[in-house]
Amino acid sequence: MITHRGALIVKSFLLQRVMLPSLMLAFLLLSLAYWWLDNVPHEIFGTVLFGLLCWHIYVNRAWFRNLTRGKYDARRVVRVVLHTSLIVNMAVLLITSVVISKSVFAWLPIPGSIYLREIHWFSAYWVMIVTGIHVGLHWERLRASLLNLLGLRSTNPVLRAIFLVLGAAFLLQGLASFQTLGVWTKLTFNYSLDFWDFTASVAPFFGHWLAVFTVPAIITHSLMAIWRWAGLRNSPSIRGA
Repeated sequence: MITHRGALIVKSFLLQRVMLPSLMLAFLLLSLAYWWLDNVPHEIFGTVLFGLLCWHIYVNRAWFRNLTRGKYDARRVVRVVLHTSLIVNMAVLLITSVVISKSVFAWLPIPGSIYLREIHWFSAYWVMIVTGIHVGLHWERLRASLLNLLGLRSTNPVLRAIFLVLGAAFLLQGLASFQTLGVWTKLTFNYSLDFWDFTASVAPFFGHWLAVFTVPAIITHSLMAIWRWAGLRNSPSIRGA
């Protein structure tokens, strides 16, 4: 039986670690559909996204306080660098959003800029990639929490096999979606005349971008897991056993 305190912990976990990030991802995906939603919904969804981001930062404010505490090994340096890149990218996206706004922040006396509009679009595509990396860095803890919540054991071989198959399927689809959406062209600050035809279909657009999002998440999680495994294997206690 789950106690009252346990129920509160579960509720807090679902809200802060699952529902809030999922909502942020949903608004990020909606913001990418500019040519389907038009400018006003695009700016509203973007504003809500940054509002949720502020709450996410507040919830995880301890991370910023702990930056000057403890020792830094190679893995912690990599984590901090990757998280910093996400913060910088989000800051660029926010600043350019306000400057080029035609609706929500149009009342501000800030002159527009075509150049900043281009930076805004390019940074939005990179936010998808870096956000995926962010999820990949925290996936192990998120997976462990979800399994504990469901009463499942991560050592279950059937469950591990299912995760591996699902991961491989998402990775393959994500790589295919990279090609379909011309993501690499967008990430390298090059122009493409290929635009999604929303008059033909809408749902596949979000499906492809969601698949793209999973690619950096899966790769980051896999690389960090291999790094952690190699570190454990080469540790003095293991070598001396």
